[in-house]
Amino acid sequence: MNHSWVEIDIGRLKQNIRALRSSVPSETAVIFVVKADAYSHGMVPVARAAAEEGINWFAVAFLDEALKIRTALPDVNILVMGLVLPEHVGELLEKRIFPIVTCLEHGLALAEAARAMGKTLPVHLKVDTGMGRLGVQWNEVSATVKALNEAGGLELIGVCSHFARVEPDQPDHASAQAEKFNEALKHLPAKIFKHLSSSRAALYFSGWDLDGIRQGIVLYGYGANDPKGRFQTKPILQWKARVVQVKKVPADFAVGYYSTYRTEYPTQIATLAVGYADGYNRALSNKGDVLIGGRRCAVVGRVSMNWITVDVGPDAKVKMGDEAVLIGQQGEESVWADELSKICRTIPYEILTSINAALMRKYV
Repeated sequence: MNHSWVEIDIGRLKQNIRALRSSVPSETAVIFVVKADAYSHGMVPVARAAAEEGINWFAVAFLDEALKIRTALPDVNILVMGLVLPEHVGELLEKRIFPIVTCLEHGLALAEAARAMGKTLPVHLKVDTGMGRLGVQWNEVSATVKALNEAGGLELIGVCSHFARVEPDQPDHASAQAEKFNEALKHLPAKIFKHLSSSRAALYFSGWDLDGIRQGIVLYGYGANDPKGRFQTKPILQWKARVVQVKKVPADFAVGYYSTYRTEYPTQIATLAVGYADGYNRALSNKGDVLIGGRRCAVVGRVSMNWITVDVGPDAKVKMGDEAVLIGQQGEESVWADELSKICRTIPYEILTSINAALMRKYV
């Protein structure tokens, strides 16, 4: 009663993986992006389920995430997409975790640490083709690779880049990035492991599959419901809470901080045990809907730290302890993260990753 909770449909996750896997060449590896606690879905349980479905590549943002995956899955390939410091080279080697080289300075520092141990560290080279974030500039790859080879201590086993923009009807920007990536490849071994496509790129452009595709949001069920895409997936996360109180109120009844909502007619107001401390966005005040008894009920008044209030209507048979769905499906109605993201003027990623990690996750 005191806290909301999250339910993850493992069966649907596996269906999403199969839908994706069946649409790409068998020789193309699916690299499952499980950073940020698998977009709040729970990194280790999600990775384990994916591994059961044959996924053997995982991408994370930070080394501590990689170590958790390694403990759970001793034999999979793990790629850290963020910067790993040279003092962690020993751990990378021991745990068989692949870091990304983000620039020449970073690569030389990793190389020095590996040489000091008398070891060779396998790495992937990140190429900046237009994202403007991490990576060696695409036209500096030749000089960078030459310097790293001369330094010794590193083995370039992979190369990647990241699209800044992928639009199926306006592919020029992504195509220009892909061309720069291909130019960079001329300075690397032909058999190096190449991965370029994000979720959206894989959905629409088969020509960029290469040796691996990094897939995140589509496997969690968002961004892949376009029939023009190569595959379709469904959301796997539901977020639920309990009704903790129901009260009958008259017309012109003030609800919430600063009375931003007043009832237009006699009705019932239900209070739910969830708020912005749990990640329920305050921008949903007086705008969002939740599901109770298979019906949409409007969020009324301001979202507060631990509770929200909803108008369930004058005749509803709602009672304390009833289940409310914040994200998910109940009966024939549904509210998904992409709907909430439009109200909040953000993206589904932020809605999902904002869900408090301390809330209980149930895997069904």
